[in-house]
Amino acid sequence: MKIQPVKGTRDFYPQDMAVRNWLIDGWRRVSIRNGFEEYDGPIFEYLKMFQIKSGEEIAEQLFSFEDRGGRKLALRPEITPTLARMVNQKINSLPRPIKWFSVPRLFRAEKPQKGRLREFFQWNIDIIGENKNIADAEVIFTTLDYLRKVGLTKKDIKVKISSRKLLADFFTSLGIPIDKHESIYAVLDKKNRLSAETFEQMLLKQVSDKSIVTKILDFMNTASIPEVENLIKLESEEFRAFQDIKSVLNNLEFLGVEDFCEFDPSIVRGLAYYTGIVFEVHDIAGNLRAICGGGRFDNLLKDFGGRLMPATGMGMGNCVLEILLREKGLVPKKIQERHVDYFVALADKVFTKKLYEVTAKLRSMDFSAVFSYKPLSGLSKQLKEASSQNAKKCIIVGSEIENGQLVVKDMASGEQQLVNADEFLSQLKPKNEK
Repeated sequence: MKIQPVKGTRDFYPQDMAVRNWLIDGWRRVSIRNGFEEYDGPIFEYLKMFQIKSGEEIAEQLFSFEDRGGRKLALRPEITPTLARMVNQKINSLPRPIKWFSVPRLFRAEKPQKGRLREFFQWNIDIIGENKNIADAEVIFTTLDYLRKVGLTKKDIKVKISSRKLLADFFTSLGIPIDKHESIYAVLDKKNRLSAETFEQMLLKQVSDKSIVTKILDFMNTASIPEVENLIKLESEEFRAFQDIKSVLNNLEFLGVEDFCEFDPSIVRGLAYYTGIVFEVHDIAGNLRAICGGGRFDNLLKDFGGRLMPATGMGMGNCVLEILLREKGLVPKKIQERHVDYFVALADKVFTKKLYEVTAKLRSMDFSAVFSYKPLSGLSKQLKEASSQNAKKCIIVGSEIENGQLVVKDMASGEQQLVNADEFLSQLKPKNEK
């Protein structure tokens, strides 16, 4: 009986692993060049941690279990609660703002579908301790820095930006009680997946006043900041959230990514803990789930027993991203090929010991070096094996070694030369020092 992988998980064969590493290495490089430091935490935490952030019902959406001591634990479905716990533990010693990133392996007990698996990797970037709007803009810029780096353009993706605080202020100005806001947000979050008629009917169930529903619909149909300004008709100082989103969009213009960004009031984000700017990145064609999403969550540390401190961040999973990059032909084919620096071939079995010594020396200098497990099959077959492994050079150990020499062959040009073995190896600089 053949055992299959668990549904919603993936096997990463070497060629798949190469793509995964390419994605994750790119996330790391972009994070570091934008000033973020890497962190990580346990792969499982107390179940209560995730319930604090997302509610008691989250237990049904993750893999939870009891340990031998009867403690209720869960495989992490996200890393934000871990971030909050870690920051709270050392809040007095951490320099601010805290700019951290992580690439955790996450687990969710959901029904597998396109772009959503039970096991996945996610890029998280967060800025804690800074309430200026430039922090929100920098999170968005860093996100776009990566997406542009892998070849996506303004014709492929769009950052849709809104504000939970702006919505809250608008609802309050309409006389809608604060305790009704969350239920309305839940409806607004479904806007793009519903027909106009169904969406309006769902709003009417939450807000019985038809005139107020009309104003909400007008607001949700705005497509620019000037349209919002004309609609709300409030003094700018009175509507602080409106100034915040204007500032974020202005900063994104200064950072040179305004062509990727647009105001879109339909972006609400389902999680209740967002307190201000929210955003999602979508493919222009609209065939996929959101590539990533994030926003401001100023109550996060407080919710986990810490002090009130501003925070903003983003999370991007690898599943939707990889689908989009493959559709656009942006996953480099060459990264799936194996490459080695040196293939060490044996022309005469008498010198087997020297073969191993040369290979070990190369590896100690951080070069990738391999040899055939079947050297007696002949030199020509070894050279074919070197070619199949995309070796840059082949070192041939034969009778010349008695005179202290090696044959070094360039596999691309086919040229080869006889070199002094000791000089060749001593003159090589460790690969990571080049």
